[in-house]
Amino acid sequence: MAESRKWDTSYEWKAVTLLGLGFGLVGLDRWIIAPLFPSMMKDLHLNYQDLGNIVGILGLCWGFFAIVMGGVSDKIGRRKVLIPAIFMFSILSGLSGLATGFLSLILIRGIMGLTEGSFCPTSFAATNEASKPDRRGFNQGIQQSAFALFGLGLGPIIATQLLGVVPSWRWVFFIAAIPGLIVGAFMYRVIRDAAPEKSLGESAGGRAWTEIFRHRNIGLCMAALLCAMTGVFVLSAMLPNYLVDYLHLTAGQMGFVTSAIGFGGFLGQVGVPGLSDVLGRKLMAIVSFIGAAIFVRIFIGIGANPMLLFGVLGVISFWCLGVVGLLTGPIATEAAPIGLVSSAIGIVVGSGEIFGGGVAPSLAGYVAQHYGIQNILELALIGVILGIVVCLFLKETSPRKARSRASDALPVESASVR
Repeated sequence: MAESRKWDTSYEWKAVTLLGLGFGLVGLDRWIIAPLFPSMMKDLHLNYQDLGNIVGILGLCWGFFAIVMGGVSDKIGRRKVLIPAIFMFSILSGLSGLATGFLSLILIRGIMGLTEGSFCPTSFAATNEASKPDRRGFNQGIQQSAFALFGLGLGPIIATQLLGVVPSWRWVFFIAAIPGLIVGAFMYRVIRDAAPEKSLGESAGGRAWTEIFRHRNIGLCMAALLCAMTGVFVLSAMLPNYLVDYLHLTAGQMGFVTSAIGFGGFLGQVGVPGLSDVLGRKLMAIVSFIGAAIFVRIFIGIGANPMLLFGVLGVISFWCLGVVGLLTGPIATEAAPIGLVSSAIGIVVGSGEIFGGGVAPSLAGYVAQHYGIQNILELALIGVILGIVVCLFLKETSPRKARSRASDALPVESASVR
C-alpha cells in the first residue's frame, strides 16, 4: 500500500530531521558526563568504579525500558511516548547539575535512562514508518548518526570549552538541557502516528511477542549489538580518564581526541547502513566488526600522540557505531513482524543496552580500578572480535538484494513452465 500511493516526502524529511535531532540530544545528554567526570571526581569524591556504575545504571534502565516501551508504543502510538520522553530526559539531564554525591547522581541518571530508553525504539520505529522503503537504511542511519555527532563528537568539545567560561561543571548540565526542550516543542507540532496496519490479524500481545523471535536475525542482532556496544560504551565511558590519567594529555587534548568517537561514528552511522542498502546488510555487518577489531588493536599501541589517537579512534568509531546503526535500524526493522517494529527494536536495543551499555561499563570500571585503566582497551577488543563470529550467521534482508534475487529467479521459473 505504501508503495502504491504517492509518498509524503515532505513529512518524511521533517520527521527524520526532528527524530534525528531528538536522538542526537539523547546522545548529548547521556555522554556529556564522561568529559566532565575528571572535574566531577574532585568535587563529589568519586572513582573509576563510580564512573562505570553511573554509566552502567543509565544503560541498564535504558535497556529495560526500551523493551517495555517499544511494545507500548506499538499499542498506543508513537507520539504518546516520544513527546513526554524528550521533555523528561532533557529536564533530568539538567538536574544532573544539582547532584551532591554518588547516590543522587546515580538516581538521576537511572531515571534518565528510563526516559531515553522509551524514546529510542519508538523514534526508530517512527523513522521507519516515515521513510520510503528504498531510503530506510539511509534515513535510519541519518537519525542514529546524530547520537554520535552530538553526544560523542560535539559533546566533549562543548563540555571542555564550557568548563573554561562557566563557574563549574554543574552549569554545563543546565545549558545542555535547553535544546531538548526546544526540539520537543517542534516534535509536538510535526510528528504524527502512522495509520494502523489492517493486516495485523492479532494484537501486539500474547503470541505476537513470540513471533518477534521467529526471524533468526532478531536473536543474532541482540548478540551482535552486545558485542558492538561493549566496544562503543567501554571506550566512550572510560576513554577520557584513560587519556588524562594514563597518557597524561591535557583537558583540551582529551576533548579533541575523544570527539573522534562522535565524528567517526557520525560518518559510520550514515555510511554503513547506507552502503548496506546497496551491498547488503550481512556483508556490511561483518566488514564493520573486522574493521573495528583491527583498529582497536592499533589504538592500544599508540602513545600520547593526539593527532594519531584522533585518527585511529575515528576509524574505530566509524565501524563500531556504524554497525550499531545497522543492527538496530534496517536489520531489526526488516526482521520484525508487521505491527511489532517498535517491539522488536526495543528488544534488540534493550538487550544490547543491558549487557553492552550497562554491564560492560561497570565491568570496565572494575578493571580500571583494580588492574589499571589501560586494560579497558582489551575488553573493547574482545567485544568486537566476538561480533565478527555472530554476524556470520545473519540472514540477508536488504530489499534491493531481495528484488535482485527475485529477478534472477524469474528466467528459471519461466523456463520450467515452458
